[in-house]
Amino acid sequence: MNYFERAKKFRAKKRLGQNFLIDESAIDTILDVLDIKNDEIVLEIGSGLGFLTEQLVKTAKKVYAVELDEDMVREISKINADNLEIIHADILKTDLSQFGSNIKVAANIPYYITSPIIAHLLGEIDDMDNKNRNSISQIVLMVQYEVAKRLIANEKSPSKEYGLLSILAQFWSNPEIIKKVPSRSFFPSPKVDSAIVKLTVQKEPLLKLDNYSFFRKVLKGCFATRRKNIKNSLINAGFAKNAVEKTLSDLKIDENLRGEVLSIYKIGELAEKLKANL
Repeated sequence: MNYFERAKKFRAKKRLGQNFLIDESAIDTILDVLDIKNDEIVLEIGSGLGFLTEQLVKTAKKVYAVELDEDMVREISKINADNLEIIHADILKTDLSQFGSNIKVAANIPYYITSPIIAHLLGEIDDMDNKNRNSISQIVLMVQYEVAKRLIANEKSPSKEYGLLSILAQFWSNPEIIKKVPSRSFFPSPKVDSAIVKLTVQKEPLLKLDNYSFFRKVLKGCFATRRKNIKNSLINAGFAKNAVEKTLSDLKIDENLRGEVLSIYKIGELAEKLKANL
């Protein structure tokens, strides 16, 4: 199937971050990872020219294709499938719970809105009953390779990789990189490589905490000023100096360390202890 010949008939819109996936092997990998059964519902974000969509409808019970671009909506409307419903909308303004439960999400998303989309799908750290997350069982994304590395990063990874996105992804899901996808797999070709990432959604958060909103505030403090040590970062985030110093001392954390060297579990412990010391 010559996806390249089909794709080059259309002018991709830079303002929407459009790069059409034309690599049949990459599409096959996405389908393999999704492993769709004939009683399952699939939500596709950013269907584009419908190359993946036309494969999804062959197996899924129902496919909801959410697409923002009017031109792409007209194109995927040519797919003749009774189980396809096309929704002309912004995914960031779409309530996923309307599509059912245990849905599988597939998306080749624009690089510039990757983080907002992941946050929309999973909910924030302290959003304990997020309707979108509660409706999803699995997410398979095509993202920039550097973002893929951030999703699975931990405190032992390079500091530029480990951060708030890493913690959010791992707090509510089990992220894994499936396959690196070279830039030539797209038309037009982006300047960077991509990766297929699978996020298996977890119904329970990674950590059991007394106050998740407080934990989120501590997290932001740890990563907001990467050049500052953990002590100054937390003080700058609005926490009392004496409570910060006592907490770091209690947990035997060197106050000159930076926040990105602390694991998710250690930051959780830090938040609990700091809350008690305030």
